[in-house]
Amino acid sequence: MKAIEHGTPESVWVSQPIGRDVVKAFNNILAYTLENKGTSQESENRIAMAISGNRSSEKEKVATLINGIGFDIVDNRQLTDSWKHQSGTPAYCTELTKEELSVALEKANKANAPLLRDKIIENFSHEDTVNLNRKIYNEK
Repeated sequence: MKAIEHGTPESVWVSQPIGRDVVKAFNNILAYTLENKGTSQESENRIAMAISGNRSSEKEKVATLINGIGFDIVDNRQLTDSWKHQSGTPAYCTELTKEELSVALEKANKANAPLLRDKIIENFSHEDTVNLNRKIYNEK
C-alpha cells in the first residue's frame, strides 16, 4: 500500500500483482445513477462515464458495454491517468455529460483530491452527494 500512499493510482497498483491489464470504469457514477439514469444514445444530456486503460482493444469492449446500458463514454487515456475519475475529483459522481466530463477530467487536481474526498464523505444522500460534488469542484 505504500505505492498508493506515494501517488500510484489504485487501478495501476491492482494491475501489477494480478499481472493483467485493467480498464478502470464504472467508478465515477453512483449505484443509483447506474440503475436509474441510463438513456438511449439519442438522449439529450446523457450521462457519461470515464474509462482509463492501456489497451485500446480492452477499452473498446468496456465502452461497448457502457454504451449498451445507457451511458456515454469519455476515454481518459492511460491507466496512470485513472486518478482523474476517483473520489475527490470533479469527474467523480457528478452525473456529467460527455462534454462536461471531459472538462472535469482536465480540471482534476491530484494534490487536492484527498481533501475534497473527505469533504464529500460527510454527506451521503444521492442528490446531496451529486450537488455537493458539483459545488465543491466548481469553487474558484
